[in-house]
Amino acid sequence: MIKLVVLLKSARHLSRDEVTDYYDRCHVPLICSIMPGILEYRRSYLSEPIDGRDMLTELLFADHASYERAMAAARTAEAAKRIADDEARFLDRSATKLILADERRELSPQACRPGDDVGVG
Repeated sequence: MIKLVVLLKSARHLSRDEVTDYYDRCHVPLICSIMPGILEYRRSYLSEPIDGRDMLTELLFADHASYERAMAAARTAEAAKRIADDEARFLDRSATKLILADERRELSPQACRPGDDVGVG
């Protein structure tokens, strides 16, 4: 899976409740309507900011091709303007940081048993 991690900073003029309400109610549906192939859209509101950023968003895609299609859709002139205009309502866009990761998941309960020597040696 491909994960896009986005660190975000709330706009100063809004309370946390106003930011989370707008993000969940307005911004998420906008992004989902523009970017195809998002499998999961997670938002975390941080108790301690990271370099002034107080939110962490994770967008999960099946593979790199799905991620590229979503980003191409978001980069069209019309979509990019809609996203930028919407983000300006509740974010400090100058602080946004994007991180792309290739996520590996192990769902088996036996995968991380203490004492296993998996990958050692």
